[in-house]
Amino acid sequence: MVRKPINNDIRRLLQLCSRRYFEVRHLYEQGQCPEPSVREYFYYIDHQGMLFLDDTRVKNFTSCFKDKKFLEFFFKRLILNTTGRYMKEFPYLSVCGHERNFIRCDDYPIVFTHVIEGIVNGQLEHQLSYGHAGDLLSVKFEPWKVFMLPETGRVYHPAAEKAGGVGLVRSKLAIDLSKWFEFDDEHKSPTHLIWDDRRYKLEREWYYKAVGKNHDN
Repeated sequence: MVRKPINNDIRRLLQLCSRRYFEVRHLYEQGQCPEPSVREYFYYIDHQGMLFLDDTRVKNFTSCFKDKKFLEFFFKRLILNTTGRYMKEFPYLSVCGHERNFIRCDDYPIVFTHVIEGIVNGQLEHQLSYGHAGDLLSVKFEPWKVFMLPETGRVYHPAAEKAGGVGLVRSKLAIDLSKWFEFDDEHKSPTHLIWDDRRYKLEREWYYKAVGKNHDN
């Protein structure tokens, strides 16, 4: 079998990822104790929403965390990192007892993976599931707040304010939603979304407001 040469762009990307890995990796030791009774661990969340120990070299479905109860516990405690430690490299934090779990991510730590149905106050409600924890982790789906960033084509939806207020919609789900987008000649991002037999005018101000607030912090 003849092996195809690696494309130069792919090679540069691999080199960049490897360099980034070592630049961050030398800053810490997993389980380090900066003060008595406190341990620190370091995690990474990819664009599919999968959670890994940051120093895991090969990040794929085999090496990610899969226990739904653990994922629920971890993500429900996820907040912006305001500790003064590793704030640039690991902008998010999940505190679990005496453990500080520092988090960096490909884009945002909350990644919505599925639309699910839930019952709230006796009423059926569409929700967005995140963190690969099924119905243990979800937010109310607000179709009018689906936003596609023109520069990247990535799709976002509001998340909990304590976690930054913005969540990434996983590419597979974004492709499904894009079938119901409407565009006009003036905008590079969709202006309307057809959902559940209703036509929603899409809002974008919430996204820029949340991003601006995060930058201020």
